[in-house]
Amino acid sequence: MDTSHLAKPVRSTTVSYFPTNTVRCEGPAVFRSQLARDIACILDVDENVISWACQSTVIQYDGVHHRPDLTVVRNEGIVLIDALPRTGERPPIWASDAARRAGYDYRAIERAELPPIRLKNARDLLRYAKFEATLADRIRLLAALDDHGSLTVAECLSAFQNHPIPSLASLLLQRFIVIDLDEQLIGPESQVRRRRN
Repeated sequence: MDTSHLAKPVRSTTVSYFPTNTVRCEGPAVFRSQLARDIACILDVDENVISWACQSTVIQYDGVHHRPDLTVVRNEGIVLIDALPRTGERPPIWASDAARRAGYDYRAIERAELPPIRLKNARDLLRYAKFEATLADRIRLLAALDDHGSLTVAECLSAFQNHPIPSLASLLLQRFIVIDLDEQLIGPESQVRRRRN
């Protein structure tokens, strides 16, 4: 993959934002705000996102430089994203034009644009981002889904011999299975399907 658009990583700050785990982040996960972190949570569960990085791309206008909060590699191309806080420092007004001139799409996102149910589900799942389901548990669940088409979360849990909730979350984050993250919070009745490429 071409990474020429990436700048040197930003040095870590003393502020960390929850959740601390990521799935598709390339480089250090350094966020300027909780809003930027929440946008990244949504990116980690977006099936069209290949990877993302924090403050890794530099755009410029008239000798002034700016690092957008996130550089997102999607199936359709690269998008630069800035989080728009209600108060405090905002991205420069020229950021959108500079990004487009450099060949990127650009979005500035406010908190109100984030889907609240999807965000809550993403944050819950990312607690388990470092966990990995065992091969045996993965095969058992995928075979059961092949046999039945779909199962509820409650039915899936019996397929796991070890750590059922972290294992289920891990398989979802690794894109082996699919659960609707937009309708409602993940619960026992949520439908689980095998992901088909």
